[in-house]
Amino acid sequence: MTISLEALRRCSIAVDLGAARTRVYLRRTGLIVDEPTVAAVNTHTGGLIAVGTLAQRMTGRTPAHIRVVRPVSNGTVVDIEMAQRMLRLLLGNKLRRAWRRRPLVSAAVCVQHDADPLAQRAAVETLTGIGARRVELVDTLIAAAVGCGLPVERPEATMIVVCGAATTQVAVLSLGSIVAAERVPVGGESVDHAVIQHLRNEHALMLPSQAVHPLHQIVKDSAGGVDGAPAAQSTEVHGRDVATGLARTVRIDVEGVRAAIRTPLTGVLDAIGTVLRRCPPDLVADLADRGIMLAGGSAVLPGFDTMLREATGMPLNIADHPDVCAVEGLGAMLDGKVQPLLLDAMVS
Repeated sequence: MTISLEALRRCSIAVDLGAARTRVYLRRTGLIVDEPTVAAVNTHTGGLIAVGTLAQRMTGRTPAHIRVVRPVSNGTVVDIEMAQRMLRLLLGNKLRRAWRRRPLVSAAVCVQHDADPLAQRAAVETLTGIGARRVELVDTLIAAAVGCGLPVERPEATMIVVCGAATTQVAVLSLGSIVAAERVPVGGESVDHAVIQHLRNEHALMLPSQAVHPLHQIVKDSAGGVDGAPAAQSTEVHGRDVATGLARTVRIDVEGVRAAIRTPLTGVLDAIGTVLRRCPPDLVADLADRGIMLAGGSAVLPGFDTMLREATGMPLNIADHPDVCAVEGLGAMLDGKVQPLLLDAMVS
């Protein structure tokens, strides 16, 4: 898809509808919404009970008449009506008053690289249903690269790896366009599933889904200790016994969890190799010095950066705020902070 900076500067809001979190950027204001992409519905009445953080806390704890839904899956809107209702509640009156003053409002939204026409149409209909009169589609890879501060408009290679909740996208950019890109169905959710399966297979323990992220932090701290303290080699985990169904506490080996996390991330290494093989040698030579930029909400997974650095032999940097790079990049385009490289045709 082709990005027109002039068209983006006419937009009022930028939206990043991710599988894990929804973020909305208001022009000249900044980030106004950063909430989980979750909604809780009363199945008897069809009414929304909660959205965002409160709905996420309800996951796995609801009675039969309350259902927790995720309207975005694998980076694609799968329930347009629910996504619209969720956005209306998340935005509240912040945007409605502005839209009443300016009835013809344009919006920009991030879509995955090589998204099919149905996925693009779902993103457009989601925003038009809440009041946008025109919707501009922007590739997540370009938006994230701009948000990371990469010089995407220059004739130099820049490589970015965007690690989301459900997918990871890898691309090499030059002159404001994507030279080669690859998308793999590996993300934070895959890592969570690997940890849960490891504990189930090795310890016959069913782990609550919301207890996985503390394990990530334990694995990260065990790499070298915190504040000079000795690294932890094991930790206690609370869960439910697979056979008896009773609550049980087990002590697990941190190295085993680290190995379980490393397994699904090997798919990202294959994607990086595929992208590099598609690039011209000159661009690959640039990357040997410039390295890889890591962005996305799952970029801070423990050991991920070390694994990529050792496997590729290239420098690797994690963005300052990897989780909001895409929406911040869109916001920079809306605010006119990105200037294109002017390439005028030469007259012979």
